Amino acid sequence: MTSLDIRPAVSRVPMHKSITRDEINTLVDSFYDAVRADERLGPIFEARMAGHWDAHLERMKSFWGSVLLKTGEYKGRPVPAHLPMRQEVESDDFRRWLTLFRQTARSVFADPEAAAIVIRQAERIATSLWLAMLGTPFDRPPGFLFGEE
Repeated sequence: MTSLDIRPAVSRVPMHKSITRDEINTLVDSFYDAVRADERLGPIFEARMAGHWDAHLERMKSFWGSVLLKTGEYKGRPVPAHLPMRQEVESDDFRRWLTLFRQTARSVFADPEAAAIVIRQAERIATSLWLAMLGTPFDRPPGFLFGEE
């Protein structure tokens, strides 16, 4: 970095050394298979994603690559993308989503430490979305968002 370069350095170190692109792809594909099969979440996602599943899965692979591998490839804005769903999503939907995500992450990542990191990132993301979609300044997010079942 030169004295003229004032941009902050961006860390591109993966969240865990064992996490691979193949695992992320498997996580996304397997997780959304489970979501689509869920009696509550399946119809919510299908109403939005019908005819667009391939593009959504690719976007989610890019998103999780950015989160877990620190690639910087995802350029979207998750909170505004989910706000139109406020009327149809309930707090318990976040619990269901996280339950499926946790199960899938534990089955995909061979290293339990890596799985725990992936799950913690999903919990942070779910908390952010829950606050934006359902919370008020006075609400404490439900414990299930933090692994308190």
